[in-house]
Amino acid sequence: MAEYRKLGRESAHRTLMLRNLVTSLIKSGRIETTEARAKETRRLAEKMITLGKRGDLHARRQALAFMTDETVVKNLFDEIAPKYQEKNGGYTRIMKLGPRKGDAAEMVILELV
Repeated sequence: MAEYRKLGRESAHRTLMLRNLVTSLIKSGRIETTEARAKETRRLAEKMITLGKRGDLHARRQALAFMTDETVVKNLFDEIAPKYQEKNGGYTRIMKLGPRKGDAAEMVILELV
C-alpha cells in the first residue's frame, strides 16, 4: 500500500484540507502551496480527472462526494476531462518557487498541464 503524508494534521482536518485544495486546483487551474501538500494534492487531483475521463454517472457521483463544489465538478466533467482524453496520467505539474519567509517551507505552484 502506498504511503501517505500526515501533514501535521488529524485525519479529518487533513482530508478536508486536501478536498479543498483539489477543488481549488480544478476551479482555478493553479494553486500555490507547500511542496508536501502539493504532492498529496496531486495524487487526489489526478484521480478526480480520471473520474472525469470515465464520464459515467457513478464517476460523477464519486467526484461530487469528494469535491466541495457542484459547479467545479460540472466544469471538470464538461471542460477539463475531455482535454486529457488521449493522455494516461501526468495531468499536473509542480514548479518550485523557493522557501517561504517565516518558516522556510518549500513553496511550489501546482497547476494543470
